[in-house]
Amino acid sequence: MVRVKLWGSLRSLADGQEYVEVDAANLRQVLDQLAEKHPGLTPQIRRGVSFSLDGVIYRDAWFTKVTKDSELVMMPYMVGG
Repeated sequence: MVRVKLWGSLRSLADGQEYVEVDAANLRQVLDQLAEKHPGLTPQIRRGVSFSLDGVIYRDAWFTKVTKDSELVMMPYMVGG
């Protein structure tokens, strides 16, 4: 199981939970599991989300591997330059 921290407003879409656990091996599977377990997250997932994985920000890197020891934070899509 991978522990995912939900950042800011995403918590309210998952019944106020700060952390959720999913059975996943990559970021795509994390998103699929989150949408299945917490349907309220689906609209934001479709709009776009970013992940911080062990301190590095990922966007659209769906096959990036995750493990039970990963520090994973999901946040609304981050844009900037």
